[in-house]
Amino acid sequence: MRRSVLHIYKDYYPPVYGGIEKTVSLLARGVCDEYDVRVLVTNRRLKTEIEHPGGIEVIKVGSLGRFASAPLSPRFPFMLRRYGADILHFHCPNPTGDVAYFLAAPRGKVVVTYHSDVVRQWWAMHFYGPILRRFLQRADAILPTSPNYIRSSPYLSAVAEKCHVVPLGIPIEFYAKTPEREAAARGINERYQRAIVIFIGKLRYYKGLHFLLEAMKEIDAHLLLIGTGPEQESLQGMCKRFGIEDKVTFLGELSDEEVVRHLYAADVFCLPSHLRSEAYGICQIEAMACGLPVVSTSLDTGVPFVNQHEVTGLVVPPASPRHIGEAIRLLLKDDALRQKMGKRARQRATEEFNSRLMVQRVKAVYEKLLCDH
Repeated sequence: MRRSVLHIYKDYYPPVYGGIEKTVSLLARGVCDEYDVRVLVTNRRLKTEIEHPGGIEVIKVGSLGRFASAPLSPRFPFMLRRYGADILHFHCPNPTGDVAYFLAAPRGKVVVTYHSDVVRQWWAMHFYGPILRRFLQRADAILPTSPNYIRSSPYLSAVAEKCHVVPLGIPIEFYAKTPEREAAARGINERYQRAIVIFIGKLRYYKGLHFLLEAMKEIDAHLLLIGTGPEQESLQGMCKRFGIEDKVTFLGELSDEEVVRHLYAADVFCLPSHLRSEAYGICQIEAMACGLPVVSTSLDTGVPFVNQHEVTGLVVPPASPRHIGEAIRLLLKDDALRQKMGKRARQRATEEFNSRLMVQRVKAVYEKLLCDH
């Protein structure tokens, strides 16, 4: 008899385009060859709906809206109890799911992928913090995405004995170089006529893009920003003040294929995040898979775990336009160094951050818990 797995989070990809949502989707589809898999998330409206994207049953529980990013869904505990499984795989942070667990008391082993601490809504931790600590103590296995986060998170360090690091991964094979992509990349290079620095992600407060824009004043290259977000208008205004409008392009949201084509056209990838809200930086892996060296920051999170200093790129102090600029200029002027680090970046992405390996590691945790049962 096949065992069952229920993933629990706020949203699912598609349609929500985010790192955690894409990871939930990859894991759900990755283990469905051996397990009966469902996903329990919340809807953006009052009605509860069931969908089957990619053949995975996704139950979207109706909600009243969101408060401090947490869905307000009175029916969520009932649905969690109704769809209880052998493995209940929670993705944190998600106060809605944690509270629902205590209210519903569903059957099943509890696995928690711990993506990030709550950073921006720090005030909410006065209420949510004790619930999260109790929830992690109840969990049978906790899967941080990097060893760095076990050390730096006060919530994980208290339950370190339950932690099994499972780095997030991407489907590396999707990022393979093809003649079509090479041709598209040449077209992009012809359009900008200079070296290209690239960023991918939501334009949010913690991404440190204002430091990158300040650094661009002294960099002879064109900066491509892929993504949208609440900081876009402010960043565009900054480009005008710095007089760099002619060397920065806001590309907005692009399809996965268009993202890859632009990565192959670029020379350096930069993730200038300066706050702990950047817990991992999966966009670094996408760039590394395309052979790009990465410039990122020395946060006490998984960011420098993914991008290894002087191996796959350069790691600089956060919130420092000077250091960001120096690192990018060094890579742009030294072709041999850039190519060497790009080659190592592709190798590290393939060997360590392949989604197939992520799925295998998660399956091993499932199997151990079910065997011990």
